[in-house]
Amino acid sequence: MDSGIECTLSKFADDTKLCGVVKTLEGRDAMQRDLDRLERLGREWIESSPEEKDLGVLIDEKLNMSRQRALAAQKANRVLGCIKRGVTSRSREVILPLYSALVRPHLEYCVQLWGPQYRRDMELLERVQRRPRS
Repeated sequence: MDSGIECTLSKFADDTKLCGVVKTLEGRDAMQRDLDRLERLGREWIESSPEEKDLGVLIDEKLNMSRQRALAAQKANRVLGCIKRGVTSRSREVILPLYSALVRPHLEYCVQLWGPQYRRDMELLERVQRRPRS
């Protein structure tokens, strides 16, 4: 989308903004060319996708977020693995702050939006949460 764009292009979830400072006629012409190019792009059809990432959350065509939960669990498990390999102490005083600071954010990210609907998703997240105790 941004190939050939001379000005600054900012993309948001449902919006695109074109920004630039216009001090000369050449700058004005560049801004107009970019606006014309973006307007032409607005007429093109966008291909369908099996899943979309919007505001950091993966959603498939059925509005299912199981893939998001699987990725969150995978990231949390990788961090737990790093903690297990890098920290020799297994005391609660050491592991709990590390878990709270490094693992929990992956599990809680956007949880209000993608709260687990299916039993298998809840069990997946619970397995990650039980892992530090084992």
